[in-house]
Amino acid sequence: MLEVTFYRDARKRVSSFVAAGHAGAGRYGEDIVCAAASAILQAAQLGLQEHAHVRLATVREAGTLQVRWPARARGDAAVQAIVATAELAVTALARQYPRHVRVRRRTEKTG
Repeated sequence: MLEVTFYRDARKRVSSFVAAGHAGAGRYGEDIVCAAASAILQAAQLGLQEHAHVRLATVREAGTLQVRWPARARGDAAVQAIVATAELAVTALARQYPRHVRVRRRTEKTG
């Protein structure tokens, strides 16, 4: 199962997302569900970097993608639009493939 978590800060603004696991809807390299989620999240990452010009903290390892942006960028309209679109798209994918993708929403821990 692929689990995508969208974290919100104390002001309820999305502050990061983490994707972990594999959808398991097909063989490795042929899993269209995993490819779709990956494309959505990588497009969001690219949009944040290249369109919104946000410096990201990113961790990319086998089966994991973590993307976080600074608090000062979270109120930016472009950042909000990019992240909201990614969240909508991944949520729609999870509805279509509930055995393979789960979306979670969490409040980030502070202090």
